Amino acid sequence: MGVPQTMEALRERADFIKESLQKSQIITDNMAAILGSFDHRLSALETAMRPTQIRTHSIRRAHENIDKTLKAAEVILSQFDLTRKAEAKILRGPHEDLESYLEAIDQLRSNVKFFSSNKSFKSSDGVLNHANQLLAKAISKLEEEFRQLLTNYSKPVEPDRLFECLPNSLRPSSSGSPRKHGDDNSKSPAEHQGKSLENAVYTLPTLIPPRVIPLLHDLAQQMAQAGHQQQLFRIYRDTRASVLEQSVRKLGVERLSKDDVQKMQWEVLEAKIGNWIHYMRIAVKLLFAGEKKLCDQILDGVDSLRDQCFAEVTANSVSVLLSFGEAIAKSKRSPEKLFVLLDMYEIMRELHSEIELLFGSKACIEMRDSALSLTKRLAQTAQETFCDFEEAVEKDATKTAVLDGTVHPLTSYVINYVKFLFDYQSTLKQLFQEFDASDPDSQLTSVTTRIMQALQNNLDGKSKQYKDPALTQLFLMNNIHYIVRSVRRSEAKDLLGDDWVQIHRRIVQQHANQYKRVSWAKILQCLSVQGGGSGSGGGIGGDGSASGISRAAVKDRFKTFNVQFEELHQRQSQWTVPDSELRESLRLAVAEILLPAYRSFQKRFGPMIENGKNPQKYIRYSPEDLDHMMNEFFEGKTWNEQKR
Repeated sequence: MGVPQTMEALRERADFIKESLQKSQIITDNMAAILGSFDHRLSALETAMRPTQIRTHSIRRAHENIDKTLKAAEVILSQFDLTRKAEAKILRGPHEDLESYLEAIDQLRSNVKFFSSNKSFKSSDGVLNHANQLLAKAISKLEEEFRQLLTNYSKPVEPDRLFECLPNSLRPSSSGSPRKHGDDNSKSPAEHQGKSLENAVYTLPTLIPPRVIPLLHDLAQQMAQAGHQQQLFRIYRDTRASVLEQSVRKLGVERLSKDDVQKMQWEVLEAKIGNWIHYMRIAVKLLFAGEKKLCDQILDGVDSLRDQCFAEVTANSVSVLLSFGEAIAKSKRSPEKLFVLLDMYEIMRELHSEIELLFGSKACIEMRDSALSLTKRLAQTAQETFCDFEEAVEKDATKTAVLDGTVHPLTSYVINYVKFLFDYQSTLKQLFQEFDASDPDSQLTSVTTRIMQALQNNLDGKSKQYKDPALTQLFLMNNIHYIVRSVRRSEAKDLLGDDWVQIHRRIVQQHANQYKRVSWAKILQCLSVQGGGSGSGGGIGGDGSASGISRAAVKDRFKTFNVQFEELHQRQSQWTVPDSELRESLRLAVAEILLPAYRSFQKRFGPMIENGKNPQKYIRYSPEDLDHMMNEFFEGKTWNEQKR
């Protein structure tokens, strides 16, 4: 195909496209005209339908308002219905179904709240007045129910039930009396240190049945919510305080004054103090702890009343218990009271942390301070009694004479006193620290040393009552030996030390030597070949022989010896050395100087008498006889026993 033909074909196609575009423009213009017509018609239609739309919207809003009104009416009617149902339950009272009664009160409160916030209703005021009156009646019945429920289930706790709550070591013995800390005057250190009680388990008594406590709690909550806190407080305080006081009385606790205590015989007072110590432990660890737990349970959520209620429930019982301790602490001091004062101080120290915990609130500050004050007063009185004892030992002027030179009652009393003090070591150290920050061990050592010295000073004075200087020495020997032996067998040895023991053992030996010198020097002179002194060498003539000696002089020597020995035997057989080892040691010491001297004298001068007339009149005793008679010395025999 040639070029002209190709060009022709292209021209034809271009014409065709041009024609097609023209047709398309015509169609577009026609469509635009049609659409413009539609827009005009729709605008006219919208204008025509606007009144219909407004009416439809008004009808819809009217329906919504009707629905809201119906729902509001339904709520109001339901509140009226709930009020009527709550009223029916309240009028029946709380006895039949307390839980339902409490629910009705809650519902009534909810209704009051509803109508108070919807006062636009015409009948709101009338409904509110009726509901509030009904609520007041309900709370009044609730108070009475709380009072009756609390009263009916609040009973005094019998002593036997309380004893069952104690650890086994503190329960009463089979005799019915409490096994208590420091009983029977046979105290051991372990008891007084209280180690066995540190981990003892106490079981709180059931004061009110557990099933009743939630009901009482709910009642208390309702009363508090109604603004009846004071009524709740009075009912709880009066009921529980009375029951607690009865429980304490049943134990045997009584309020005693200083004058009451002063009039009591010591044995009666000592028993009462022992019981008081036991009752303090029971009261704090069981009764007061139980009351605290009960108060916390029933008044949980009523914080404004809880602490004050517990304080006033326990106040009188605490006062009665502490008053006895105060009466003892203020009464006239005497040495025998020291140990019970320490017992009382000890129990107050033991209970200190629990008292702080139980009575830790501001409402209980008076009771907490009273307990602390008693502890300090007991410590003060015990310390003063301690000082009195030391002074009384040194100044003891009892005329009780021990005629046989044995251990004086004062010595045994003071030593036993000191032994008991060592049973209270830990308590004494605590007591010392109440007043002095220095080392308590050194304070105890100092006090013990002073008491021992005071005793020795007093014994020195008492020893001067004896007319026989030999008995003076025997008396001091016996008493100092008793002190040393007692110290060596007790904990006092660790405190006073070995040096103290050794020094006083030497003092015992010194008195024994003095006794021998004073008692036997004179009789030994009879056996002296020199006629004076106690030398053993040489004869009467000084040359070791019997030459120049008259038989009369020898007879006189034997006669004098017999009289003096018999007098010593008669007198000193009535004297006493109570310690068997010391007694044998003293006899042996005397025999070692007497018998050799007698044998020597008899051997040298005896033949001069034996060859004469009636030798037995002068040589009455053989050395063996003397030895036998020496064994009767210091036995404390009476004159009649000697004659037999």
